[in-house]
Amino acid sequence: MRRRARVLLIGEVTGVGRSKVQAYFELRDGEGAVPCAIWLDDLEKAGLPDGALRDGAEVVIAGGPDYYPGGGQASPSFSFRATHVRLAGEGDLLARLEALRKQMQAEGLFELQRQLSRPLLPRTIGVVTAETGAARRDLLAGLERRGWRGTVVWAFAPVQDRHAAPAIGAAIQGLAAQPQVEAIVVTRGGGSLADLWAFCDETLCRTVAMLRVPVISAVGHERDSTLIDDVAAVVCSTPTHAAEAAVPLDCVAARGSLERGAGSLRRAAEGAVSARTPHLVALARGPARALRREQLALNQKTREIRAASERGIAERLGFQRRLATVVLERARRRAAGPDMDRRREALHRAAVALRAHQPERTLERGYALVEDGEGEPVTSADAAVAAERVRLRFSDGSVGARIEDRE
Repeated sequence: MRRRARVLLIGEVTGVGRSKVQAYFELRDGEGAVPCAIWLDDLEKAGLPDGALRDGAEVVIAGGPDYYPGGGQASPSFSFRATHVRLAGEGDLLARLEALRKQMQAEGLFELQRQLSRPLLPRTIGVVTAETGAARRDLLAGLERRGWRGTVVWAFAPVQDRHAAPAIGAAIQGLAAQPQVEAIVVTRGGGSLADLWAFCDETLCRTVAMLRVPVISAVGHERDSTLIDDVAAVVCSTPTHAAEAAVPLDCVAARGSLERGAGSLRRAAEGAVSARTPHLVALARGPARALRREQLALNQKTREIRAASERGIAERLGFQRRLATVVLERARRRAAGPDMDRRREALHRAAVALRAHQPERTLERGYALVEDGEGEPVTSADAAVAAERVRLRFSDGSVGARIEDRE
């Protein structure tokens, strides 16, 4: 096995230990771990700074497979015997990152998040970041400048060490499981590629690509590029930019626009009302005028009908009276016969005789009528003396008299 080809491995160091003659550790990446060992002499020749070979360090080792046959105090085992070790540089990390990027792009994972729709004004936003740090403050400041008044659901996680990637993935999945969360922001400040390597974790990036909730990546600064940027729905250079992407609608500007629009509508409405008021007033008076005209016409027709009715009734009554007179006259004539003229003449003579015996005719010949106070005739001298005062009635008037003596 020691004659097999020598290779280079890159990964994260875990479980570092030392014996009297060698250092041993595991070299881990996203696919697994390899037990490694290096003689202390070779480790000293590598010239690493003190404490550089520690848990979480990203290293490149050179060597090949080795086999330990075991002994009285150790079991046989396979391992990777390192002959050289150095800290991984960005060149090594970039090579690994580029290979993983090509693989995931070929699988179509870069397009899934970009196909998700993002709300213009979300009510609830989930945020994955460190509990302390400038990224959190910058994001809140950006949301405040947007005038957004929604709810932020925080999912705090470490953003730099070998435990960061699983913690970030769990936080993102926890936020996505909440139905009210409409977008997720993943953010942290800048740093070297090694500092941001947790955001290049393959498992984390595959998790992000398959989420139903759009993820906004704001990791590092403009010059930094991580794998999560490729699979996220939106890539932002700063937490402030992430706030703008999470809330596309500028609420402050929208409120101002609404207020200006409301003012314009109010002024337009007032102008329209002012312009149409005279016409509306005229229209409002129209029904009253029409009603008065109809009332006048109705009253006139009522008077005409009443007058016509009265005339008709009067004409009918007059006709009936004339008809009755004619009928009665005809009936009288038929009943009277030839004796009517003689009877009329006799009646005339009787009327003349009756008038001749009226007191007024006697008074006209120079006589006077004596009456008491109650207007009753006084027919004897005793009655006149008893009455004392009498009235003498002549043809042309009456005079009072007093009885003084009797003869």
